[in-house]
Amino acid sequence: MAGILEGQVAIVTGAGRGFGKAIAQRLAREGAAVALVSRSPDQLDLAVSEITEAGGKAIAVPADVTSREDVAQAVMSADSRLGPITLLVNNAGVPGPFGPLSEIDPDRWWAAQAVHIRAPVLFLNEILPGMIARRSGRIILVSALAARMAAAYMSAYCTGKIAQSRLAEEVALENREHGVSAFAIDPGFVFTNLANETMHDPAAQRWLPGMVERLKAQSANPNASGDLERCAQRCVDLASGRYDGLSGRYLELPDDLDAMLTGARPHWQKDGPPMNPSPENSSPRR
Repeated sequence: MAGILEGQVAIVTGAGRGFGKAIAQRLAREGAAVALVSRSPDQLDLAVSEITEAGGKAIAVPADVTSREDVAQAVMSADSRLGPITLLVNNAGVPGPFGPLSEIDPDRWWAAQAVHIRAPVLFLNEILPGMIARRSGRIILVSALAARMAAAYMSAYCTGKIAQSRLAEEVALENREHGVSAFAIDPGFVFTNLANETMHDPAAQRWLPGMVERLKAQSANPNASGDLERCAQRCVDLASGRYDGLSGRYLELPDDLDAMLTGARPHWQKDGPPMNPSPENSSPRR
């Protein structure tokens, strides 16, 4: 399968469904060999079969992305079966826990950060040395709109997403001279299984009724899946190397990457970010 990513080897986490699956499929259509990672073997096998039946190259790598041993084994497996990793798309995420910091379970809050922060750090620690040695590689962290705003009762999600955007900056700063680029992106909004879980979460219903109502409205919208393909295309564009000049940036789907290369501000900076956003505008994306 020829394409602009021919010869690249990608790892995509959270790839069994939703945005991760769409990204993996799109990368494969452009010629990349893709290792799909998640904790759900059945979902991975189905996603891989769909890719291979369409002529792409992909493997399923079941793993807990918060486990150092699992991540090391996943990267080793991908490298031995597909070749040196040239692209990491860190997409795995969780939406909650929801509620005020005075009431939420601190252990559940910290477990969410294991997915948001520990997981990408584990993958970076395993993958970056090879990229540095080859002086080439790209990292895409799937962040969210929550990375640039605060929303009451969503501290776990907002904290995790702003941390991911800062991680992309750190990778870019540390590895510019080594030919490694990094980006954080907002994938847009699609009513995925994660959104469905949020909609039925009792804590979300109690503390974020506006967001839950918005999710219900989106669940009935027949045109609500368009951002899957737009996000996947954004990942292809960044993986191509064309936009390495934007390394370290947080990018949203409406951003004109070509204009930004010439110094234009991202769309959300033109009028400044909202100071007191409503929670429904910060709803979990995946």
